[in-house]
Amino acid sequence: MAAAPVFPFPAIVGQEEMKLALLVAAVDRSIGGVLLFGDRGTGKSTAVRALARMLPPIEAWKNCPYLCPADEECPHTGHVNGQRLQHIETRSAPVVDLPLGVTEDRVVGALDIERALAHAEKAFEPGLLARANRGFLYIDEVNLLEDHIVDLLLDVAASGENVVEREGLSVRHPSRFVLIGSGNPEEGELRPQLLDRFGLAVDVETPQTVADRVEVLRRRDAFEQDRSGFARKWAAQEGRWRKRIEAASNALAGIAVDEEVLAQAAGLCIALRSDGSRGELTVIKAARALAALEEADRVTTEHIRQVAPMALAHRLRRDPLDETSAKIRVERAVQETLPE
Repeated sequence: MAAAPVFPFPAIVGQEEMKLALLVAAVDRSIGGVLLFGDRGTGKSTAVRALARMLPPIEAWKNCPYLCPADEECPHTGHVNGQRLQHIETRSAPVVDLPLGVTEDRVVGALDIERALAHAEKAFEPGLLARANRGFLYIDEVNLLEDHIVDLLLDVAASGENVVEREGLSVRHPSRFVLIGSGNPEEGELRPQLLDRFGLAVDVETPQTVADRVEVLRRRDAFEQDRSGFARKWAAQEGRWRKRIEAASNALAGIAVDEEVLAQAAGLCIALRSDGSRGELTVIKAARALAALEEADRVTTEHIRQVAPMALAHRLRRDPLDETSAKIRVERAVQETLPE
């Protein structure tokens, strides 16, 4: 059964910063994911689900519940590198929703009760963390997620491995995913430990011009009237972006980062009093991914300018004497610190 058409990513009106953050995270998945915070009805969930259609496919061993790469040995199926091609299949990169109220067993996996009762044998039933390996894990209303689930995600995101030891089971499996979260700040703040795990963060706002709002209405109405036809209309653009993301991912290692650019990123973080080195590391990674998307051969100051607000604003300490938004503080520091 074919999947229902989703609203195409290139058809989203405006929201350029949100789209750029998602594209950058898709090019370099080591950046640490994206947090989208803002008003309801601004296309946050739509953009994440639309991005899934533009992700390059992945090759994995057949019947592997963890999507082990085809160029590596798979301990779960017994396949080894160099086996015949019929043991390999091409799949879409997974984008897995983690719903609110989800149980710990559903997230990490648990004993397969059906097999235990029917065959009197212990077997592991993989959870959402297994399905999300090599893909994206999406959490809507991430600020409302229960604390113990947040702790689980932090542990696995840091290690890239899910470890389950319960009910006589002892299972380890890879779980390397890009974390995408969205939420409404009016419904509660995000825990600082989880906030810091997101490489990029974007404040998503409602379009403020009549022209943009009219275009949103026009495109959404066209999609509702004929979803398949609307999707076909944008399929070519989606295909071009898919090739562009794949090419940029392959080109990352060859993008040069000069000492001058490294110094600019470090100086910017010093000016903002950003704790630790995670801020400038993320700035450089995001700038390199942006350069790859633009088919540039090196990172420039302009790339730093574009990614700095989304990489640094959510890492700033609150200043009780300065009510200026974090994004404006970053933009001000960029103007004062980086050369024209």
